[in-house]
Amino acid sequence: MTSDLQTVHVPLGDRAYDIRIGAGLLAQAGAQIAPLLQRPRVAVLTDENVAALHLATLRDGLAEAGIDMVSLALPPGETTKGWDQFSRAVEWLIAQKVERRDVVVALGGGVIGDLAGFAAAVLRRGVRFVQVPTSLLAQVDSSVGGKTGINSPLGKNLIGAFHQPSLVLADVSVLNTLTPRDFLAGYGEVQKYGLLGDAAFFDWLEANGPALAAGDMALRAQAVRHSCQMKADIVVRDETEQGDRALLNLGHTFCHALEAATGYSDRLLHGEGVAVGCALAFELSARMGLCSQEDPSRVRAHLDAMGMKKDLADIPGDLPDAEGLIGLMMQDKKVQDGTLNFILARGIGQAFVTSDVDPAALRAVLQDALAGR
Repeated sequence: MTSDLQTVHVPLGDRAYDIRIGAGLLAQAGAQIAPLLQRPRVAVLTDENVAALHLATLRDGLAEAGIDMVSLALPPGETTKGWDQFSRAVEWLIAQKVERRDVVVALGGGVIGDLAGFAAAVLRRGVRFVQVPTSLLAQVDSSVGGKTGINSPLGKNLIGAFHQPSLVLADVSVLNTLTPRDFLAGYGEVQKYGLLGDAAFFDWLEANGPALAAGDMALRAQAVRHSCQMKADIVVRDETEQGDRALLNLGHTFCHALEAATGYSDRLLHGEGVAVGCALAFELSARMGLCSQEDPSRVRAHLDAMGMKKDLADIPGDLPDAEGLIGLMMQDKKVQDGTLNFILARGIGQAFVTSDVDPAALRAVLQDALAGR
């Protein structure tokens, strides 16, 4: 089996599942998935880039346990996460005669995980699926917790369903195939966990982040496990985002507006937007007197030490003015009764949800950030 396999259990009653973390899990996928199957066959949704790197390893791992595999590789990138490719995936699953007792496997990053999970949620009113996340961002965030969906032209993730996976296999050895930029984009979600609820974890990241980014496998597994445990704990308390789960959106209100402003393109990857958004959320918190100015400075210093985007100045190309960005924020799915909920902080590790945001302070933070470009 894999070396140093770690497990995070997500206790959701009859929908409980394990997140298994370790190096070499892809080659062991058959042994891991076989207990879930009524018949030895799975349907895999992936993207073309991931398929070229990892599909053969998954196929061999499944074959070792006598499991047949059919697969569909979709185009890579955020634009895949829309109606066209979603419809293509669902129709393909139907054509493959995937039954309610079968299992769909999502092999890829957040785009594939979200799309495949949503396809599984609506196919025959719900079939089981397994997440096999291949990016750091997907391993620590999107593969855990059951949020699935696609984007609308009007905004990200506006169409979807809560549909928990039956198993998550996070093979940290596949992270070696990521570009440095993609790895660091995923790290944007890792550092978020420390900022939102675990100051000691942020301390650990400040000490170990550079070595983790440089390739230390044990540190990577530790960071993935801790991130998954934090997310699992929050999901169990608040599965459908009525309260605490919104804390996981730290940085995302800014991020989603910036992603829309950059056309969901590679000008700004999601995790990069989260990192910049976290820095802006802490800056806004400091402007409102909620935390000391040392906190946003520390956030930006850590992002800088990791070689990551930390300010609006780091995003290439034109951006809207402050009013334009605020307008994009108002399209966020977290808007309720025309009021936008923000995740702010009283300090590192002390995030909270509020709708009581000073509009002048928000405008000033954005204006100052844009002026620094």
